Parts: sequence; structure tokens; C-alpha cells
Amino acid sequence: MKKKIIVTGANGQVGQELRAAASSAAPPAGEFDFIFLTRNDLPLDNGASPDPLFEDHRPAYFINCAAYTAVDRAETEKEQAFKINGDAVASIAAACARFDTRLIHISTDYVFDGSSATPLRETDHTGPLNVYGASKLRGEHLAMQLHPAGTAILRTSWVYSEFGNNFVKTMIRLMKEKESIRVVDDQIGSPTYAADLAGAILQIIAAPAFIPGIYHYSNEGEISWYQFALAIKELTGSPCRVEPLPTAQYPTPARRPHYSLLDKTLIRQTYGIKIPDWKDSLRRCISLILAN
Repeated sequence: MKKKIIVTGANGQVGQELRAAASSAAPPAGEFDFIFLTRNDLPLDNGASPDPLFEDHRPAYFINCAAYTAVDRAETEKEQAFKINGDAVASIAAACARFDTRLIHISTDYVFDGSSATPLRETDHTGPLNVYGASKLRGEHLAMQLHPAGTAILRTSWVYSEFGNNFVKTMIRLMKEKESIRVVDDQIGSPTYAADLAGAILQIIAAPAFIPGIYHYSNEGEISWYQFALAIKELTGSPCRVEPLPTAQYPTPARRPHYSLLDKTLIRQTYGIKIPDWKDSLRRCISLILAN
């Protein structure tokens, strides 16, 4: 009998990439029975217990891709952000502990304050600059507190894919509509192609041994949002001019970290995961977007 895997946030970018990967019969996806849940299937903001879901399916893994991700809106919707990114994670982690289910939970680079000058390791000091980051950090703490032996947290950054709304698709649209755009050039990190992250998650659930803890995952490389936009311009052949912009000239309700490049050494060494270069992954994603 195949092991069951519950995936929340099925309509999000990582959820949809997991669904696409799971549709393949090839290992490791073919070794599991995936159950994809949307917000309607499991409303995380109403405080309902997930226990009936666990009773019905007895999952081996619970992959939590659901989250409140409206970074700027979170500044005025703090209670909602903490309910979904904190309280709901606690409820899921507690249920996973009761049913002996391993939890893989997606978190963010925004748990850091951006003051580092070197790639961030899992043990580095956290200090969120905004409500979204604080709510995600709260979820991390609760998951590790309630189910420490069975939880793996994957912090990631700048997620994009062919699905949903994201920076890459926004840039492609704006470059069609405008002669020139300005993009922030003093926030440094690395993008994450959601399909690559989904592949890493599948490797973790198929690994011979499950090693709990906090891990960092993004594509390899170090760029700014401006450099990201330049690459999108190049790969789409757009004539749009792309100009650099300092953060100070682009104020937003939520502060962003100036530096959030993640060190991926631990996940590579622990799970043997090979991480593609950011531009190679961007090229693959853009080819899919343009083909649709």
C-alpha cells in the first residue's frame, strides 16, 4: 500500500508544482498517494481541528504549503496573518505529533532582518522586519516546539513558477505594457523556482532517513531584484528598458530585508539535494510561461 501524503495550499505555487510532479508515475512521486487540499477543504483560519482529516487518511507526511503571503497587507491584517501562519501551523504540528506523521513546513527568508553580509545559515539570528516574517517565525517556533522529532522546516525565498502571481509573470506583463520600468537594486538574495523546491520536497520524503530540523532552499546564485528583471528581459527578448531603483525610492507598507541570501549547505549535505543555478531554472520556467 502506498504511503499517503497530505498537501495543503494546493492552489499555491509550490502546491501546484507538487501536484504536477506527483502526476508523474516515476519515482519518487509514484511511490506515494497524494491528497491535495485547498483552503476550502481545510480552512486554516477558522480554528477547526485537522484531526478528522488525520483519522480518515493516516498520512505518513503532511506538507504544509498553505500560508498567508500578502506581505504588505499583513501590516494591517496582523491577526489574520498570525492565525494562518502561526496558530494553524501549531494545530497541524500537534495533530502530526498525535498521529505520528512527519511534517514538512514551508517558511521564508523574511524571518531575517537583512543585516548579514554573508549567506544566512539555519542557526543565524532571526529578526523579522515585518508582520509577515514575524508570523512565519511564530509558525516555525510552534512547529518545532510541538513536533520536534518529526518536523522539517524549509525556508525559501523569492518564489516563482508558471502558476499563480509572482515577480516573473508580473515583469513579463509590465515589459509588454511599458517602455521602461524601474526595479529595486539594493535587496540581495536568490530566487526559487517552485518546481525545484517541489523536487527537493519529494527527495526528502523519499530519503532513507528523515532528519528533522530547519533547512534553507533557494536556487544557487546571488542577485538583486533588478538583476532578476534584467534576466527576464533577456530571456523574453523584451525591448523594455529596465533601470535600477534604490529601496528608499520605492516605499512599501512592509519593510524588506536588504540581504536574505540563504546558505544551502545543510540541505545539500543532509539529503544529497542538487540545487540548480537560478538562471537555468528561470530559463526553464519562462519557456513554459511563453508556451502557454
